[in-house]
Amino acid sequence: MALVIPLQGPAGIFGPSCESCAELAMQEINADGGVLGRELNLVPVDGGRSPAEVAIEVDALVSAGAVQAVTGWHISAVREAVAPRIRGRVPYAYTALYEGGEQRPGVFLTGETPDLQLAPTLDWFASTAGVRRWTIVGDDYVWPRRSAATAARHLRRIGGTVCDEMFVPLGTSDFSGVLRRVEASGCEAVLMLLIGDDAVAFNRAFAASGLDRDILRFSSLIEENVLLASGSQSTRGLMTSAGYFEDLATSSGLEFAATYFREFGDDAPVLNSLGESCYEGVRLLTELMRRAGSMDVPAMMSVADGLAYESPRGTVELRDRHLHQQVFLAVADGLTWDVVQQL
Repeated sequence: MALVIPLQGPAGIFGPSCESCAELAMQEINADGGVLGRELNLVPVDGGRSPAEVAIEVDALVSAGAVQAVTGWHISAVREAVAPRIRGRVPYAYTALYEGGEQRPGVFLTGETPDLQLAPTLDWFASTAGVRRWTIVGDDYVWPRRSAATAARHLRRIGGTVCDEMFVPLGTSDFSGVLRRVEASGCEAVLMLLIGDDAVAFNRAFAASGLDRDILRFSSLIEENVLLASGSQSTRGLMTSAGYFEDLATSSGLEFAATYFREFGDDAPVLNSLGESCYEGVRLLTELMRRAGSMDVPAMMSVADGLAYESPRGTVELRDRHLHQQVFLAVADGLTWDVVQQL
C-alpha cells in the first residue's frame, strides 16, 4: 500500500505524525491476520513534492504492481494529480479534510468536509460569539479557494460578510502586507486556510502585530504541530474543528492514544487529527477489502455504502464514499486544544 505523506515543504511538519499513525494501523492489521491472508506493507511516497512528481511515482508503483492500494494525507492539489493517474485501477483512500465534491471511481475519503466542519463552525461563531464579519487568508491552491467560496456562500445565507479575501503562494513567510489588509478590513475574525509552516508564520506575525487582542482566528486545518511551532504566545483566540483530538475524552480516542504512546514512546511524533487520519485511511481500506473479499475496485465500491466500524473517531460510516463522523470545535489553550463542544 502506497502511503503518500508530505516529507518536505510547508506541510512537511505533519509527515512524522502521519507516518507513525499509519504504521500503527499496519501493525494492528497484521497482528489480526493481515488483509485477505496477506501481510500489509506500507511504501512511503513523499507527497510534499510537486503534484506532478508525486503522481508520476504513484503511477509507476501501481503500474509495476508494487502496490495494490494508495492512501495518505496530502494536499488537494496532489490528489487532483494522483487520482487521474490511478484511474480506478487500485483503491485510493484520501485522508485529508478537503473541499468536497470528489466522485472519481475508486476514491474513498476519510477527512472532514465543509458540510460537517466549516458550515457548522460559522454557525457557531454567529450564534454564540456574534461573529459575522470575516476576512479569509489562504494558500493559493484548490482547497483554500474552494473552501473560501463555500464559506462565502454560507455566510451570505446566515447574514454574514466576507470583508476581504487573500491568497498567497505556498511557502509564504512574510505576511506583513496581508496583516495590514486584515486590520483595514474591519473583520471580527480571520478564516485561515493556510498549510503547516505558512500557518505558523501567520500566527506568529498575527500575534506580534497585536491583532490577536481584537480579532479571532479559525482554521479548519491546524493541529498540535502548528500550535507547538507557533508558540503559546501566538495562539490566543485561535480555534479549530476536527473529527479527532488527542485530548478528547472518549473511550475510543483515549485507547488509541494509549496504544500509540505505548508503541512509540513519550518522544513519539505529536498525535493529532492529521496523523490519525492516516490510521483511518489504512483501516478503511482494510475494512473495505475484507467486506468485499477482494482488492478489486468495483467490488469494493459495491459494498462501500453503509460500511461502519469503530475507530479513534468513534463510530464512523461510509456514505457516498465519504466517512461520516462527529466533528468537534476546540479553542487553543497555549499549546493544547480545549474541546468546546460537538458541532
